[in-house]
Amino acid sequence: MQATDAIRTSLQNTGKMVGWYLSDLSDADLVVRPTAGANHIAWQLGHLIVAERHLMSAELPDTAYSELPAGFAEKHGKEAAAQEPPSGFATKAEYLDLFNRTRQATLDALARLSDKDLDRPTSGRMAEFAPTLGAIFLLQCDHTMMHAGQFSVTRRKLGKPVLF
Repeated sequence: MQATDAIRTSLQNTGKMVGWYLSDLSDADLVVRPTAGANHIAWQLGHLIVAERHLMSAELPDTAYSELPAGFAEKHGKEAAAQEPPSGFATKAEYLDLFNRTRQATLDALARLSDKDLDRPTSGRMAEFAPTLGAIFLLQCDHTMMHAGQFSVTRRKLGKPVLF
């Protein structure tokens, strides 16, 4: 297995985990906060979508991400996270579509690279945290799973079954 294969597998698996965590949630469930001040799943999904596009485009500007709906990035920015009551968020189907299209564009960008390309140094503010292009791709997996772990807390609050 090559490094690009391992990263592709991780990107695909973490993408599937998002769908699994959301599979039995309603649109209304997505805006439930597990505790006061915590981000709800809808905001977190939008944040994942915006962050992946931003981080990958900074290093691979030719990545073909589809356009986001007007105001989407602003709706899922840090300033909007605490909006009470939460309103104007997308549906589960819309989030999944945007997440899956974003992840596919990231996978397509990865498919154009060699293992040697993954050693290329990154630039900008993320270079200290993810110093190579390979590390930026793996960061997408880590970021997705960090938020998916937060989804579990909301699932517990809603009385949903433990998935694993």
